[in-house]
Amino acid sequence: MKKHFFLLLLLLLIGSFGPPLKAATCDGLAQLSSTHIKITSAELISSGVWKQREGESLLDLPPFCRVAATLIPSPDSAIRVELWLPVSGWNGKMEGTGNGGYAGSINYRALADGLRRGYAVANTDMGTDHWWAEDGNALVRHPEKWADWGWRATHLMTVEAKKIIAAYYQRMPSHSYFWGCSTGGQQALMEAQRFPDDYDGIIAGAPANNRTHLHIAFLWDFAAAEHSPGSRISDLKLTAMNQAVLNECASAKAAPGDSFLSDPLECHWSPADLLCKSSDAPDCLTHDQVVTANKFYDGPRDPATHRSIYPGEARGTEFGWGKMMPLTGGPAYQTLFKWVVGSDWTWREFNFDRDVAVVDAKLGPLVNATDPDLQIFEAHGHKLLMYHGWADWLLPPQESINYLSAVQNAEAVRIKGESGEEKTRSFLRLFMIPGMAHCADGPGLNSIDPLPALELWVENGVAPDQIIAKRVDHGKTVMSRPVCPYPERTRYNGTGAIDSASSFQCTGL
Repeated sequence: MKKHFFLLLLLLLIGSFGPPLKAATCDGLAQLSSTHIKITSAELISSGVWKQREGESLLDLPPFCRVAATLIPSPDSAIRVELWLPVSGWNGKMEGTGNGGYAGSINYRALADGLRRGYAVANTDMGTDHWWAEDGNALVRHPEKWADWGWRATHLMTVEAKKIIAAYYQRMPSHSYFWGCSTGGQQALMEAQRFPDDYDGIIAGAPANNRTHLHIAFLWDFAAAEHSPGSRISDLKLTAMNQAVLNECASAKAAPGDSFLSDPLECHWSPADLLCKSSDAPDCLTHDQVVTANKFYDGPRDPATHRSIYPGEARGTEFGWGKMMPLTGGPAYQTLFKWVVGSDWTWREFNFDRDVAVVDAKLGPLVNATDPDLQIFEAHGHKLLMYHGWADWLLPPQESINYLSAVQNAEAVRIKGESGEEKTRSFLRLFMIPGMAHCADGPGLNSIDPLPALELWVENGVAPDQIIAKRVDHGKTVMSRPVCPYPERTRYNGTGAIDSASSFQCTGL
């Protein structure tokens, strides 16, 4: 009975494109165009090389069928999608991959990584083709494109990719996974919340899921630094701040000699400790700069109620503040507000009391992935693995912890009296990575590969009690440590090499 049902489903999927293909050839996939999807290319790539439109070439690729398509869910939509299909050695699975910023281009590195693993792998420009990933000004008067970028592009990519996979291999993928970080993490959580059956397993790294409040936080930091001519903190002073944090918070370090914090929540260093005693100097903070630093750490608040709008920066991230200010303070991340209140808007006009609700009401339903109700996702046996760098200076790591807590609270209400934490742990685990900045880089661990752990969880029911993260410099692993499901911490055993994972273990609080 199940076999007959599967065959019927396969025929329906393939038939939705038009007449079934007689042969599952790569060039034959070009016939799959319809009213809402245009296959622009279906070609065999056997050179082992893919030349990106910008940047270096991707090498050592197995032969694959490259399918490029444009999805048109509305008259003002043009969502570019690419699907790379292994010619041989397909592992029988699909991987959807995420993007960054306002997207605007295909993430070919993600496609190459998935292909090398044997996946049929898909990516989308999220409907913002030809726009720089950090500049969404062209979206201001295009509400359909906000919907495409916010949620629609990722879902439609997934639906159409599965149809093409079925046509090419003559069977559906056995399992489907999604992996994205930053905006890709937002895509991941949006999928889990809105389309809980798109993927069996989802990885959400440093998710920008509370998108409207994240941009309000960007605006808050920018306004704090621009409050007066003396409010901005120089790179030299930020270095002094970072060193003071490390010196003060020895108890928050996992091992002797670490140049990063294992857990910033254990650190309560105050900027006032670095207040200049007399004249200004590169290794101290003026009164105005202390105010700025405190605002960064505290995060945006409603001036009337003092309610927190979004978490502040974590201790130990000061090294990145100098890079954050020109990035988030320019026109790129202010586009979101222009779409809500008008293209002539300037950052000085924003009212942190009145305007937060206005932005949330108009744009939140399209771009925020903050719904903690994952009941359908969990009931169908799907798994969600989140990770976030403790040294992320762009997206405060506390926000991922806040989302985990919201899901736990929702579960506690639903199951009436049982442990929301324990129930949530059965389908969602969050891993906080010491020393990792935004998705990668940073002074500590800078690389993690959670996909094998997610596969094992989904396919064999083995939940990840730890994942090994690494520090990779110039292609060489120079440090490895276990990272643990929050709220567990990585602790040094007291003996052994501090660059070896065997010298550390996961412990409770």
